[in-house]
Amino acid sequence: MATAVEVIAAPWNIGLRPPAPGREPGTWRAPHALLSAGLEERLRPARVVELDRPRYAFDPQPATRIRNGVTLREHTLRLGEAVRDALAATRFPVVLGGDCSILLGCLLGARRHGRCGLVHLDGHNDFRHPGNWDAGSSLGAAAGMDLALATGRGELLLTHWPEVGRGLVADEDVVQIGDREEGEAPPVTRFTARELQQTGVARVTERVARRLAERELDRVWLHLDLDVLDERVLPAVDSPGRPGLDFPQLAELVSTLAGTGRLVGLDVAIYDPELDPDGAYAAPLVDCLASALAPLATVETHA
Repeated sequence: MATAVEVIAAPWNIGLRPPAPGREPGTWRAPHALLSAGLEERLRPARVVELDRPRYAFDPQPATRIRNGVTLREHTLRLGEAVRDALAATRFPVVLGGDCSILLGCLLGARRHGRCGLVHLDGHNDFRHPGNWDAGSSLGAAAGMDLALATGRGELLLTHWPEVGRGLVADEDVVQIGDREEGEAPPVTRFTARELQQTGVARVTERVARRLAERELDRVWLHLDLDVLDERVLPAVDSPGRPGLDFPQLAELVSTLAGTGRLVGLDVAIYDPELDPDGAYAAPLVDCLASALAPLATVETHA
């Protein structure tokens, strides 16, 4: 059981397409924005690790049809080491992104300590892969492929990893919550945004906990794409939509999952401060995350 939170800042945007020609996505600014809005003071982490910002490439990179694919592999390995080290120190890593491609590094680090399940909390299924996408027509964006890549679907560059091999998590060990997309559904346990509305957060979380127990998953990573929030609550994300959660519902869901004792860490992705120039959404995001993770807060001083 982790004894303290460790915050890992992963300021990258390399998994996203440019929002306009020659313009980088602004998600790389999110870690600083959330920490500046008080998240560090609220979580009281034992340590804060700040990773380098990857360089964003607008042009294709060699031997990959995924945008920034070569850079993404390099930084995934670095993030994996940071997560692995945090877990080895019996800390609970909270990885602040950045875009959803940070999930790969998080799972890689967690897998180096053994089998690890995944709760994928996202307004989209992020399941784009060669079986449903023509790689020759356009560059792929890893932030829309993270679940496919994590389950071993796609280029070896981003699906085959040292010490782990191909596939960071088995389909059967994944639970997806909050997807509002139509069309192909990933072959995982799934609770859609509409089910959340109809059934309620408490009941869905109960069913998720039951599924994790059935799979005998004592170690689970939580991926939190903030676009699972309704766009009327948080529009400052790459792909806002509705229906979705509000802040109290998200805090309830995350805190209940944390209360199972199965979570080993979580990542937070896709908040874009450039879409929130007045910083209006940073404070409620901090309140939500701090409330959800309150039992993990520690009075230890920084390492």
